This record gives sequence, C-alpha cells and structure tokens, in this order.
Amino acid sequence: MSNAAEMTRRLVAILNADAAGYSRLMAEDETAALGALEAARDIFRQHVGALGGRIIDTAGDSVLAEFASALDAVRAALAIQAGLGQRNHGIAGERRLDFRIGVNLGDVLARPDGTIYGDGVNVAARLQALAEPGGICLSGKVFAEIEGKLDVAFEFGGEHAVKNIARPIPTYRFHPAGAAGPRAAAAAAAPAASSDKPSIAVLPFSNMSGDPDQAYFSDGITEDIITDLSKVSGLFVAARNSSFAYRDRASDLRAVSRELGVRYVLEGSVRKSGNRVRITAQLIDGAQGGHLWAERFDRDLTDIFAVQDEVTREIVAALKVRLTPEENRTIGRRGTENIEAYDLMLRGRAELASLTPAGTQRARALFDQAKALDSRFGAAFAGAAETYIREYSLGWNQNVAATLDKALALLAQALAVDDRSATVHAGLSYARLWKRDFDRAVDSARRAMILDPGSATAHSYGAHVLGFAGHYHEALAAAETVKRLTPHHPGFFEYAIGQCRMGLGEDEAARAALEIATSRMPDFGPSFLFLAALHGLAGRTDQAKACFERLQSLYPVRIDENWLRTVLPIRDPALLERLVRGCKAAGLIDAGGRR
Repeated sequence: MSNAAEMTRRLVAILNADAAGYSRLMAEDETAALGALEAARDIFRQHVGALGGRIIDTAGDSVLAEFASALDAVRAALAIQAGLGQRNHGIAGERRLDFRIGVNLGDVLARPDGTIYGDGVNVAARLQALAEPGGICLSGKVFAEIEGKLDVAFEFGGEHAVKNIARPIPTYRFHPAGAAGPRAAAAAAAPAASSDKPSIAVLPFSNMSGDPDQAYFSDGITEDIITDLSKVSGLFVAARNSSFAYRDRASDLRAVSRELGVRYVLEGSVRKSGNRVRITAQLIDGAQGGHLWAERFDRDLTDIFAVQDEVTREIVAALKVRLTPEENRTIGRRGTENIEAYDLMLRGRAELASLTPAGTQRARALFDQAKALDSRFGAAFAGAAETYIREYSLGWNQNVAATLDKALALLAQALAVDDRSATVHAGLSYARLWKRDFDRAVDSARRAMILDPGSATAHSYGAHVLGFAGHYHEALAAAETVKRLTPHHPGFFEYAIGQCRMGLGEDEAARAALEIATSRMPDFGPSFLFLAALHGLAGRTDQAKACFERLQSLYPVRIDENWLRTVLPIRDPALLERLVRGCKAAGLIDAGGRR
C-alpha cells in the first residue's frame, strides 16, 4: 500500500455526482435501474473525456472526476446534465435517473494509483448534496473562475458550513430546467423557466375606494400577499417590481403570464370605506385561461390580517402546494395586531417610494407614529431606519454621523423583535456599508439573501453591498437572481451591475448597464457619477460633463476628490482610483474642489 511519502499534492477541479432516487428505482426494477445507471455512466465518460478530465471512481451510483481547469469541469457538468436530460426526455418522473453534481476547486492528495483525498474532495461531495436533481452546485472558488466565461446563469445559493472547513463555503446553483442547453438558463427572462415549482404573479389590486389617496392601502395589501406567498418554498413568485409594472393597465392575463414567465396570475380589488373593507380576488391559469379560485370578502377593517392570511392559504391550496411547519407559522405574520399602526406603516412605505427628501420626511413621521402605537412593530422601526440611510447616502442630511447612528439603533430594535426578517438584515447591510464596516455589511447582505431567497429586494441590496465591498463576482450572481425574479427590474439593479463591471475593468459592459440605470432612474445620482467617470476615462468629455451636471443638480453637496475618497464606501482601491481618474480626465474635479 502507498504511504504518505508517495503521495503528491496538487490543485484540481473536482466533479462529484450522485444519482437521485437510485435506491427507489432499484427496489422497483433492478434491471431497469442498472441499465439506466450504465447509460448515464456512458454520458459521464463521453463528456469528462472530451473536456480533458479523468474519472477516478464510479462506486455505487456516484461519479468522481478531476479536471485541470475549473472551466472545463463546469463545461463537462453542463454537457452531462444536457445529455442526461435528453436521455430522460419522455420518461415518466418516477422512472427517471437524475444526477446531482457538485464542482469544487481545491488542494488534493493523490496516490500513485490515481486516488485522491482531502478537503477539496469533501467539499465537492457536500456541494453535490446541495444541488437539485438535474442541477449543479459550484463553490465560490469555481464561480470566480468561470464567471462571465459561459453563457449560463448561476445564482447565489447562500453559504454552507462544511465539516473541517473553518469558514462557510459560498455556493452558486444552476437549476435543472437549464440542463436542456446552456443558453436556456441564461436567456430565461421568464422566472418560471428556472424552476419546476408552480409560478405565480400577483398583480396590483385595484383601488375601488373612489379616493386616489387610498391607493397606498390596496398596494400594501398586494405587497403583503406577495411577501406571504414568497415565504412558501414550493412556489415561485414574481417580484413586486415586475408585478407592479402592470399597475393601472388593462392587460390580457395570458399575455401577462407569458411576459412574466409564470403559469398563474392573481388579480383583485380593494374597497375601503370607514371601518369596512371589501376584497375580491381571483386566481387565473395563464396557460389555459380558466379560473382556479375566486372569492369576495366583506369584513370589518379589524379583520384585514385574517383576510390576507385566508387569501394566501386559499391560493396555496388551489395550487396543491404543501406548507412546511415553519411556513405555517410564519405566513400571515404582520408584526403587529394594531390596525392603525399597520395602516400608518403602509402609508409610510408609499411615501418612501417617492425618492424625494420631502417624501422621506413624511415617511419618517408616519413610521414614528406607527412605532409609538406598537413598540414591537419591527417593520416600522426598519422603515424609519431606511429614511435615515437614504438621507445619508443621497446627501440630504449634513449631520452624517448622527444620521447613520440613528439608523443602526433603529435596526437593532427591529432585530430584537424579529431577527429573521430579510428586510431588516438588508437594511442593516446597507447601514453598515456606509459606516465602512465592510465585513459585517457583507455578512448581513448574505444573511438577508439566505433568509428570503425569493426576495428581489434582498438580492438587490446584496448586489449593491457586495459590489461596494469588492465581491464583484458574488454581487453579479445576486444581480442575476434579481434579473430572474424581476424581468421589469429597476435602475438600482443596473447601477449595481455597472459598478461591478467597472470594478472588473469591463468598461463597455459597465457603461451599457449604467445608461439603462440613468434612463430608468433619472433622479438617482450615483449612476451618473460612475457613468461620468467612464466617459472621462474614454475621452468623452462632453458626455462626462453632462452626467456630472445632472449629478450635481441632484446632490446638494460639494463633490470633489476629497468627497469621492472619504464619503463613498468603496473598498477596492483600484476602483476608487479609476473613479477619481475618470472625473479628473474630464475636468470635472481637481484635488481642491469642483470645477
């Protein structure tokens, strides 16, 4: 037997695969199971060999292979899943043989007989177990090697602890539906294309109160139903931004279903009058056009929480989705039993949407009133904190240190009430970012995305915070998730992409994203700053000056080199230098101030 002296150490990409449901298939039909396994192994041999890999072991229903290149390992994994998908085409679900695949990049110890050992192999096995049947799960190291080199969309899957590994491993997932071809997942603007779960969009409920000022209430009901449905792991729910793109539009629900890539559409209306409320809702099958469920609720306003809970549960039942015990407990939680506090919080949310200093001040007053009515209403504390973060980050409040401290204190109170709120952790990540507490900001951003993997808001904040903290590849993965969740995505998301691409030196891609950001959010100054710098670096002085003038019209502060270096929370010194150099090249700033 080989001893330790005969073993060599090397860095390799490890592919670990395991068959899902093989034991069940063996119990039903051994001959069919063995035939399916051998056919699958042929597919592995073909693609591993074609991409320069080596199969090390095929014990039981597993496959272990190594590659010199992480990119080749991922290409092989994609080709294998595509081949297995073609073989499974037309085979009933219970007779299919799907594989989970994990890919890691790490050090291994190799014996002369080719056997490999070590943490690199163990991590690959753990990643395989995290993949869905027919899917692929990559470590963060592998994703960093292949990001931008394949026409395939991987999404951030959270961090996972691995035995004997000191730090949790970041993971990135390719969903099973993409295995039919690499372009399928990347091109899928339709969210449902990346999931085999029932998929639904909740359109903004119509305000039937006869008072336009009551729109905040119907919007709030809609948002809370979206939030509740998003808690159900067995559903895919289109994000708020996508659904609200159809507000005040008479739309063909079949067309909405196609455009948002969902099978089902919920629409309804809200009529609030005094202490009474009427809510109507109907669930439509977007593919067939038929009604699955419809109901009208005439209740006292004090019953509004029970109505929202009932609507959510009726939809879940109609779609034949089973709730987990935890989902049963969390659905319907509003954080307060005080209807007046809840109403004030909804009004505050509506004011925040204005993105103006005056609207932000009005929102804070409403959140403060809600807090006074219920001192354990976490959403009200989080909303008030957001007003301070916005004032600081957009330069609306000159008492900057106190502004951030107030936000952090409010978020601490919100966390004390509910430490599993993705919204609170996302806000905390942003406040810590502007405090330049980068490591804790990143931890909070990741926590928010893990707590609510279906939240476009959590991933949008994640993309922004991770980008400023220099985790460009991970930030872009979060951005891809936003894109999948939100076909009608906001400019804030494109701004995050532009910043990351600039940090990676991909200036043309950065400029394209930032131009989308400035067109969609013409009142959001940071997009104009980064775009001005890119124009300056490229010698487009006139375009740079136009962007900078727009930025200065939005910001009431003096923008000079000192401001760029001390206020913006940019961790990557190379990106900061390029930002300063681009502004100087166009004559927008000098060391002393603005020209």
